[in-house]
Amino acid sequence: MTYTDGDQLIACDTGPGNALLDDFLRLQTGQPLDVDGRHAAAGCVNADMVARLLQHPFFDLPPPKSLDRNDFRQWAGDALDGIDVDDGAATLTALTAVSVAAIVPLLPRAPRTWIVAGGGARNPTLMRMLAEQLAPAKVETAHAAGWSVDSLEAQAFAYLAVRSLRGLPITFPSTTGAPHPLSGGVLAKL
Repeated sequence: MTYTDGDQLIACDTGPGNALLDDFLRLQTGQPLDVDGRHAAAGCVNADMVARLLQHPFFDLPPPKSLDRNDFRQWAGDALDGIDVDDGAATLTALTAVSVAAIVPLLPRAPRTWIVAGGGARNPTLMRMLAEQLAPAKVETAHAAGWSVDSLEAQAFAYLAVRSLRGLPITFPSTTGAPHPLSGGVLAKL
């Protein structure tokens, strides 16, 4: 999640995103993702399980915060053991939406608009759940905003690479918790 009000920039992970859903479906069905949110749409959300998953210590941390997709694997795997595929997909999709909404009280102001990129923007069930959780804010896809749904992250990394080449900062206290604005990495010539 990246938040800006024009003067302030905050960035952090809100949770595992679609990683748990993708991993769950790969394990249960061999499919790499919930195409068009079909499994989640056919299932029922287990609200108790969502609440249990939200007890992970990560959700108590204020931004900036980051995690690896594997940080939740065991936590979710234990909770989802034996759940029906559709109900598991619905529950993990709901977890994604609820975890995004959980960041709102930690922001200076509630966003008026949320722009979704990546695979989640192609999942109508997730988009519906996000709209429900984030109301009255508007939730739209990056495509609707005139951006690339699929390459927004790649474009961002290219932008950061150019900033690094110019010796400009790419990380800030409000985005990564760095002690001060820092330029990135080591530049290698091939």
